[in-house]
Formats: sequence, C-alpha cells, structure tokens
Amino acid sequence: MKTNDSLTLPQPRVVPELDPDFRPPILFHRRFRRLAAESGAAVPVALALEQADGGLFHFETLLLPDRHPEAPVANPFYLERLVKFLLWSRGAFRLYVSAPPTLVEALRRHFSETPTGRFDATLMGEQVYEKPFEVVGCDRRDLPPPHEPTRPLGRHLSGCRLGFDLGASDRKVAAVVDGEVVFSDEMPWNPVPQSDPQWHYDRIMETLQHGAAHLPRVDAIGGSAAGVYVNNRVKVASLFRGVPRPLFEGRVRNLFLEMQQAWKGIPFEVVNDGEVTALAGSMALNRNSLLGIAMGSSEAAGYVTARGTITTWLNELAFAPVDYNPKAPKDEWSGDRGCGALYFSQQAVGRLMERAGIPVSADTPLPVRLEEVQALMKQNDPRAARIYRTIGVYFGYTIAHYADFYHMENVLVLGRVMTGEGGNRILETARQVLKLEFPELFDRIAFHFPDERMKRHGQAVAAASLPNLPSDRP
Repeated sequence: MKTNDSLTLPQPRVVPELDPDFRPPILFHRRFRRLAAESGAAVPVALALEQADGGLFHFETLLLPDRHPEAPVANPFYLERLVKFLLWSRGAFRLYVSAPPTLVEALRRHFSETPTGRFDATLMGEQVYEKPFEVVGCDRRDLPPPHEPTRPLGRHLSGCRLGFDLGASDRKVAAVVDGEVVFSDEMPWNPVPQSDPQWHYDRIMETLQHGAAHLPRVDAIGGSAAGVYVNNRVKVASLFRGVPRPLFEGRVRNLFLEMQQAWKGIPFEVVNDGEVTALAGSMALNRNSLLGIAMGSSEAAGYVTARGTITTWLNELAFAPVDYNPKAPKDEWSGDRGCGALYFSQQAVGRLMERAGIPVSADTPLPVRLEEVQALMKQNDPRAARIYRTIGVYFGYTIAHYADFYHMENVLVLGRVMTGEGGNRILETARQVLKLEFPELFDRIAFHFPDERMKRHGQAVAAASLPNLPSDRP
C-alpha cells in the first residue's frame, strides 16, 4: 500500500519493472467501494452528464460515511477522479451531482480554481459544447432523465472515395473504389507547432489531391483526425494546438467545411480517429462491443456498441487518468498527472528509455526514440523488452479500469507502438495481468491485432466509408 496524505493507494500484484510507484485506479476504486459497502452506512451518489445535443448519461456510486477515518481525503479524491474520467469518456458541459453539499462545492471549486480543473472546464464548456461549464447540485429525484443516443457510423463502400487520417507525425490517404483500395500513401508532417491555419489547409488539401489523382472521380471524402469533431467542425484538436485562439475560431473551427466547399460540396465527413479505429476493427473482425485503442503519437480510443453503432461519447481517453501515483508524469497540455497519453503512446516509450538504461538525447524526437527501441527489440535487447513489459502492465490494469465504464468483449489494439515484437510483448503482459488480478475479464475480453491488410488499409477504408451517398440510402 502507498499512502499519500492519508490516501491509501493499493500496490498492484504485477509491478511494472520500470515504474514501481504505478498505482492503478481500478485497485483504488475497488478497495474504496468495498470499504463503503462494508461500512454499513455508504453514501449513495448519482451523477448525470449533459451534452449540448440532449445526450444525458447517468452514473451511480458509493462514498464513505463521514465517520470513516479515510473519508475526509478519500471521498473528494475519488469523486474528482471519477468525474474526470467520465468527462473525458462521455463528455458534458453540465454536471449534475447528487451528493453531500460539501463535496458538490469541492467539485465546483476544483473546476473554477485549480489549473487542471479549469483546463477541463474550458475545453468541455467553451470549446467542445460552446456553453459555460457548470456543476449543479441537486437531489437524486431531480436528476434529468437519461437520454443515450446512438447512430450508425460509416460502412458505406459504394463509389469512388477518398479516406484520410491525420496524425501528429504523418498524414495518410487512400483512394477506394467500391470498398477496394486502389492507392494508399503516407506523408510526414509536423502540424502541432504550426501557427498559420493556411499551412494546415494546404497540407491537408495536398494530401487529398494526392489520392484523388488515382481515381476517375471523387464521390465522397471521409477522414479521421486526433481531436473532437462535431458536424465536421473542429472543437478540440492537438493538431492545431499551435494556432492562436482568434485564428482557431476564425479559420480552423470550420476548416473542413471550407474544404468541402472546395471539393464542390460532395459528401465530406470527419470524425475522431479513435472512432474510426473502432469502426475499422468492427468492419474487419465482424464483431461489436469493441473498444479500439490506438497507441501512436498519443492515445486514441473509440467504441462500437453491441449493435454496431457509436455513441455521442467523446472517448478522449488520452486525458483520462490511468495512474494515481501523486508523482506520476505530468501531461504537457492539461497539466494533470497520470493521463493515458503518457502511458499508451510514443510518449510512454520515450520517457521509459532512460529508466531502461537506453541513452537518449533530450532533443531526440519521439518517433525516432520509438524507432530506436523497436530496432533494439529486433535484436532481443532486454532493455527494450522491459519497456514493452512495463507498458503491458499499464495496459492490463487500465483495461480493467475501462471495463467499469465500457461494456466490451473485444479490444482492438494498434498504432506504431504496437508494431513488431514489442506489441506482442505488451498484449502478452496485459493478458497476464488480467488472468492474475481480474480473471472474470480475462475470460470475457478478447484482444485483437490488426492483420496486415487492416494495418495497411483498414483505417483508410473505414474513413472513406464515413460519408453517406444517395445510392447508399435505402
């Protein structure tokens, strides 16, 4: 057990060899809820998260009674971390809380007075849903009723289509005819530090034109990109982080609508890359209840329901906490500690190199660091293996944590970090964690790697399938 200011954080049975202070949320949550239930006086809490389009999601939990010795520290910590995860997995501009008034007020202060809370409130309120973020205390009976809309996504394959994918280090394009890829390519770029929206516009248009040269015509364009996109409008995206706020609002917000007009108004749809990852997995595997996780420059996630639809959830798990160690690494954007982006991405590999004993210069770019570790893994270097096993431990405990919020029977894992033997080592270790600590999940959840065809073309085909042509409609 690790105790921090009277907060007890259980140590995992499988300790990541390069990060012995890792403290998985799932273990703290299970212990906390068990103590609450065993107290005989657990305090019920109900939460409701409201989105601007009417989506409203309920979640219930238990807190420790006031008389419990751990309650003063554990209750506010547990509630804040839970709300943080729900905000970035579901999304909301308004949070209804049926809980003791002191805890409701503590949440209000967190989102208005702390740097990490203000970051979440600003992105959720002003940028994603374009409404002031608020915490509303209420009686359980006064919670608005749940409304959980879902909709089909993609799977349209007729016609001549372009599919594109925008990441932090490369941009991909594919030309697709009736579901068959006739051309695909990827090009490097470095969008994050670029401050001129025209630079982004020109590079993305160049990507599309590169693919269009291999089609007799272009009937539709579909794309995936890191960030939050609603009705083709850019809400939050790390790709455009270097653009000053006034220029973001004036040009970037509607950048893809501008591109659609440049392509003469043809069907054009852009969604979060995690959703397209999940869609690609569902299409390729012919399975649903699927959580897709892409470990690339950051962590991207998407979810396909048991019916093969998607929700209005954000699934921005890069911001969701996966380590409660108070000295966990700090995310450079949100300022919060222990966020998923630092554990399931090139950033994870890069920060673990020194701990593994692999010399690295501070100015070596993350993609280059990953390539070096992958090369060492091909040579059976034990230092590289320790990095991948450490990430595998992170992943096993985090999948168990995600399972508290997502009903999943399938997990698709892809991205550059998963390339080669290192990816096998990550999944092998994650399965060991589940088998030892969470046998009920080990028996229920199947892990999947994309095959070579899906690695090359799956994301592009799924992206290209996003727009609905008139001929696709019944």
